[in-house]
Amino acid sequence: MDFIAMDFETANRKRASACSLALVVVQQNKVVDSFYTLINPQMQFDAQNIHIHGITPEMVQDQPTFDQVWPHIQMFYTPGRIVTAHNAPFDVSVMRLTLDRYGIAAPRYQVIDTVKTSRQFLPKLPNHRLDTVSAALHIPLEHHHNALADSYACARILIAENEHFGEARIKSMMKLSKAG
Repeated sequence: MDFIAMDFETANRKRASACSLALVVVQQNKVVDSFYTLINPQMQFDAQNIHIHGITPEMVQDQPTFDQVWPHIQMFYTPGRIVTAHNAPFDVSVMRLTLDRYGIAAPRYQVIDTVKTSRQFLPKLPNHRLDTVSAALHIPLEHHHNALADSYACARILIAENEHFGEARIKSMMKLSKAG
C-alpha cells in the first residue's frame, strides 16, 4: 500500500494556526521518506498548545510560513493520493483552513483516518488515542505530539493494519477530502 501519513500541530485553538507539519511517505508498506518543518503561523500561541507540543513562538519566528512550505509539499496532495492521519478530520481541516487563509486552493485527495480504522480493527481498546493504539500494536512513540513522531506512528499503524486485515478493508473506509 502506498500513502502519506501527515500530522499538524497548531499554535492555538484556531485550525488555521499550523506551527509544525510532518509527512511520512510509505511505498509498498515501507517507510521511504519523511518531511518535517516548523511553521511560523503568524498568530499568537496559547499556553495550552505550547504545553502539549512544546513549540514556542521563539522557535518559529524565523521559520517559513505555510504558503512558503506549500510549494515543497503540494505534490503529495493529488486526487489519486492516499493521505492518512490519526484523527484525520482535525488534520484535514488544519490543511484546508491554513490553505484558505493564504488564498491557496485546497486540493482533493483520498483520506484514511487511523482512529476510524483502529476502532474497526481493535474495538476492545480502552480508547483509540494515538499513544494507546501505538502501544497495542507495539509501535514506538517516544515523543507524542511531535508531528514527525506522530506521523511515523500513524504510518506504522496503517502498515500493521494493512498487513493484518488487508488493503481492501482499509480502502473501504476511505473518504475524499473536502475542499470547502
